[in-house]
Amino acid sequence: MDSVTCSVSHQPPRPSAGQTAFPQVRVSYASVQSALKKALAGKRLSFEDGVNLFHAPDLLELGAVANELNLRANGKDVYFNVNRHINPTNICALSCKFCAFSRKPGEDGAYAYSEDEIAHRAQVAAQSGATEIHMVGGLHPRWKLSNYTNIIRTVKRAAPEVHVKAFTAVELDWLARKERRTVAEIIFELKDAGLGSLPGGGAEIFTPYVRELICDTKLTGEGWLDIHRTAHGMGLRSNCTMLYGHIEDVEARVDHMLKLRALQDETGGFNVFIPLAYQPENNDLGINRQTYGVDDLKTIAVARLLLDNFKNIKSYWIMTGQRVAQTALHHGANDLDGTVVEEKIANMAGSQSGMAMAKSKLLQVIRSSDRIPVERSTVYQPIRRYDNPAED
Repeated sequence: MDSVTCSVSHQPPRPSAGQTAFPQVRVSYASVQSALKKALAGKRLSFEDGVNLFHAPDLLELGAVANELNLRANGKDVYFNVNRHINPTNICALSCKFCAFSRKPGEDGAYAYSEDEIAHRAQVAAQSGATEIHMVGGLHPRWKLSNYTNIIRTVKRAAPEVHVKAFTAVELDWLARKERRTVAEIIFELKDAGLGSLPGGGAEIFTPYVRELICDTKLTGEGWLDIHRTAHGMGLRSNCTMLYGHIEDVEARVDHMLKLRALQDETGGFNVFIPLAYQPENNDLGINRQTYGVDDLKTIAVARLLLDNFKNIKSYWIMTGQRVAQTALHHGANDLDGTVVEEKIANMAGSQSGMAMAKSKLLQVIRSSDRIPVERSTVYQPIRRYDNPAED
């Protein structure tokens, strides 16, 4: 049987001394069929099942099962939101090899928005009907907790009704270490300033032997999980992500998803799982190709089957492009993200999808997939269901 159709075109890294390798999985057509039948029967899948599904020889069959499970969970409804990304700064103390966004102080292209610039963007977003401001950025070496609370208060003054989803676990860990305070204390201060939920960035791949090669100075995978556990315990919901298509193997992807599934069992605090397709330009990782559409769709489909306690799986059009994102709606996805308006991180890494999509375009993309558009809040409460095109 052929191996997985995957965007990893070279041998993935193997564990270094002292690290534990994943158990060897015997891949077979019979095992793929067994995993598909278990999923359709509502049974929980194992690590071995997940690895076998990534090796499924028939994408259409895998996609059909994922589509069936999604229809059971969500019907034909597909979520989107009217949102605005604001990346306050790209100045960062870290040097992750896969990142094209970060700059050092004084480096060409480095920026840090003033509060007035942030307020202007928030006002424009609110005037355009946005219900969410999504904010993540670099780890500015001179910014303190007060800078972050001021940013949130600035947004809330400019757009009081807009939900603020801001600051990754990596940013929270950085702030806690800088301020010599606990993560819980940092979250408390940010909530008091108006923080509504956490984005899912910074997860990358949890597996240590991959993580140490792509972002060895960043918060560990276990640290990321602990911060989201803390946030959930304090009443904040969050998103979760997985960066795929670089040097990882499928075992690392499955392990990553299962760790998210375990935390969701524990807290129930995740809104959505978002696979993020690696963007190859302007970084030091040395990979010069985009992910392949088959791999994008297979990753969405496997996520729908493995993550049985997640209602929502997002196909992030910014990173996969409109066509793949649309096709993913028949491979297990039920969310396309939103209007976005100004996405810098993937764009600077070579994303070909642009930085904005009009609400009218989102409605068209969803409807042409034989799905029903549903505008949602950040925490997946329906705002409006667009059953009738004549009422747009």
